[in-house]
Amino acid sequence: MSYNFKQIENKWQKYWSDNNTFKVNNNSDLPKFYVLDMFPYPSGAGLHIGHPLGYIASDIFSRYKRLKGFNVLHPQGYDSFGLPAEQYAIQTGRHPKETTDENILRYREQLDRLGFSFDWSREIRTSSKDYYKWTQWMFIKLFESWYDNEKNKARPINELVSIFKMEGNKNIDARCDDGLESFSSSDWSSFSELEKNKILLGYRLAFLSEIDVNWCPKLGTVLANDEIIDGLSERGGYEVVRKKMTQWSIRISAYSQRLLDGLNDIDWPDPLKEMQKNWIGRSDGAMVSFDIDNFDDKIEVFTTRVDTIFGVTFMTLAPENPIVKKITSKENLKSVLDYIKKTAKRTERERMSDLKSISGVFTGAYAIHPFSNEKLPIWISDYVLAGYGTGAVMAVPCGDERDYNFAKFFDIQIKNIFLDVDISQEAYTNKDGFVLTNSDFLNGLNFKDALKLAIKKLNDLNKGRHKINYKLRDAVFSRQRYWGEPFPVYYKDGVPVMIEEDYLPVALPNVNKYLPTEDGKPPLGNSQEWAWDIVNKKIVKNSLIDNKTVFRMELNTMPGWAGSSWYFNRYMDPKNDNNFVSSDALNYWREVDVYVGGSEHATGHLLYSRFWQYFLYDLGLVPVKDFAKKLINQGMILGNSAFIFREVGTDNYYSKTIEKDVKFQLVHVDVKFVNTTDELDIEGLRNWQPQFKNATFEKKDGKFLVKREVEKMSKSKYNVISPDQICNDYGADTLRLYEMFLGPIEQSKPWNTAGISGTFSFLKKFWNLSHKSGEFSVSYDKPCKESLKILHKTIKKIEEDINDFSFNTSVSAFMICVNELTSLKCNNAEIIKTLTILLSSFAPHICEEIWSKLGNKESITFQSFPDFNPDLIKEISIEYPVSFNGKMKFKINLDAAASVDEIISKISCDERLGKFLNGREIKKIIAVPGKIINIVC
Repeated sequence: MSYNFKQIENKWQKYWSDNNTFKVNNNSDLPKFYVLDMFPYPSGAGLHIGHPLGYIASDIFSRYKRLKGFNVLHPQGYDSFGLPAEQYAIQTGRHPKETTDENILRYREQLDRLGFSFDWSREIRTSSKDYYKWTQWMFIKLFESWYDNEKNKARPINELVSIFKMEGNKNIDARCDDGLESFSSSDWSSFSELEKNKILLGYRLAFLSEIDVNWCPKLGTVLANDEIIDGLSERGGYEVVRKKMTQWSIRISAYSQRLLDGLNDIDWPDPLKEMQKNWIGRSDGAMVSFDIDNFDDKIEVFTTRVDTIFGVTFMTLAPENPIVKKITSKENLKSVLDYIKKTAKRTERERMSDLKSISGVFTGAYAIHPFSNEKLPIWISDYVLAGYGTGAVMAVPCGDERDYNFAKFFDIQIKNIFLDVDISQEAYTNKDGFVLTNSDFLNGLNFKDALKLAIKKLNDLNKGRHKINYKLRDAVFSRQRYWGEPFPVYYKDGVPVMIEEDYLPVALPNVNKYLPTEDGKPPLGNSQEWAWDIVNKKIVKNSLIDNKTVFRMELNTMPGWAGSSWYFNRYMDPKNDNNFVSSDALNYWREVDVYVGGSEHATGHLLYSRFWQYFLYDLGLVPVKDFAKKLINQGMILGNSAFIFREVGTDNYYSKTIEKDVKFQLVHVDVKFVNTTDELDIEGLRNWQPQFKNATFEKKDGKFLVKREVEKMSKSKYNVISPDQICNDYGADTLRLYEMFLGPIEQSKPWNTAGISGTFSFLKKFWNLSHKSGEFSVSYDKPCKESLKILHKTIKKIEEDINDFSFNTSVSAFMICVNELTSLKCNNAEIIKTLTILLSSFAPHICEEIWSKLGNKESITFQSFPDFNPDLIKEISIEYPVSFNGKMKFKINLDAAASVDEIISKISCDERLGKFLNGREIKKIIAVPGKIINIVC
């Protein structure tokens, strides 16, 4: 029979499913190995050809580890809360759960078709009540914890209360809100329960605060910075503005230094580590206090260049800084308010990246220099961010480029404090190569010495102190949307109270519409039953709220990263109703050994997950602080987009070979209408979209060719290739091999369907090693030395490549091996058996089929990886080039183990010497074993 991939793949996918081949248990005597993919969001579009890249790589490694004798956990699930399902619900009225469940069925069908060895008995969905019960439980743990700076860890809040009872808060070194008043133990005893709860809210790791957020009116929710692109929402491309809102936040900033230090303990890609370092953004400097003329308030400024303090000529505040409106003069108030409103339409990311625009407004107020007592005009500008540092900058135009440009633009004084340095054209930003002048007691000092002395003097005057600052801010943990985890929270006297753990999960209620309410409340405000009865311990109708026994519940839901920050632990014990994971399972699996996913999650999921694991570790809930030992970042498979040329203002379209001198715009067309020679199916295009129905298409030489361009694979670019299409035409094994063959796993590479035929041909060649005239045919004779040599060279290469995740070179090695065995006409059963095991991690379906044809009843999954025998690849003989005075004339085969003397003896007796000596005498014979023979004559 010929290689019928459809029949073979259907057969073995059914076998694996029926026999639970990849189901794993938690009490094996085998060593454990945990391989995990970043789990997908189940979108309505299903998988495209780029999505399986990381899954294929992790599956190869999982199958390899099983062959090496490990008990392999390789689970899969779905990050199933998310905005796309909610937006679809808003448009159609269908519940997000319905569409999410449908999408998951589609994903599962596609994933199964690719032959992945997932343990589906452990499937999790973040939108399942059984799962988000534990997300809610962990939120309560965060609420019931505080961060002890002295012990550098999170601790239960009741331990903090005990300290307050004994000694108040005067000696507490905790991560907490700014501006908390100190109190004694007797003060604490005299406080009411309401007052105590409000004080504790300033210490909790999960807390409420009024903060500036990225608000998207169209989506009706707050967005994280990584959900915004060029000032618009990633989802839908809607306008985003800055707005103050009371939000749940998590004190991730308390973990800044630990998250930095912990990067040294994990085997993650260096570029990704660098991204996290920059995001956390540690800065070593000073906190300086500036008085404000005619006000009791002060401006606190963090700076890394306090050595330049005598170069300060003005102050700049973030427009959102709460002190701005208070200190602004009447004459300047309108322009200040207009500027604040204008700035609110720009995201922080836009403001940080915009280095060219210069804008700002003078407030009319003045700060007082801490040393010289000079008056410094106070401006506001959007290049200062409220969330970084203190939202204020001491502007030193001679030493900072942005301050310099700002001062030039608004004609503000620029004072030169660098001796013999020209600042007439630009600021001097170096930290070396200068000594200070015009700087009072700092004159004549360099950067390092001036920095130390300036901090000391500020400290002596009680005007400043040494400070380490971080860019990492506390994480906003609220979303004004429906499709997310509900908070297990109700409000009593305006203070949040946690619903008892025994009554979790707090299930997401049904609502009649998914938009915010008419008065602007989040979508949960549309529910008629969203109040907590503290007597009967259940959710009841809102009409029963009396603020005595029935209270309003939190209307926000948790962000998308809540459920994805700990899911790797749940896979260890996904059916446990009593714990998020049992201690036995945690102590067996411990952490992920290899985690595979994209680097685009560096400052989102991967940072939040590290924090979450650290927190659980602090409370003794997990045995290790790092959730993943090793991380592999896979690159993207890029789409090969197709464009046609449209004459502007007309319905005329032209081939890429157009020679007319008219104005054109490029228009994407679906790649499904383009053949392998870039020719467009015009009739298919006409039936695709109405704008092409009656359009004119001008061909060149009888053809209409498209322009090609490599871009990110995306539905909007019409360059998506479905894996279903490739599986139909070539099979899953071919797809798996081809995606690995395209290039190194960590690099992005363009998809080219035309190249897949070579991989398909390789599998047919492999099939034909054990088939003759359509029938299975192998020899049981002893294998020849040459075939064993070919096989063991391949074993060595494949094992090295798999451990290096160099799967592209593995596929090349397999191709070379099969070509060489084909040349030998090898159909030896022993060789084919070993090669089949070797290839089974990459192409499991065809290997299972050949394995069964060899008479095996058990799946190839649990066989042993072949042992490499170095003796079998040793060369028996070596072909030496023989040169005369450096010019090669002939070759000679000699024993590979021959010594120099033996080589010289053999060549001296060779009858071909006379022909090339041509009567000359041999002066010397140079022999290098294993390489060359050179005769000097």
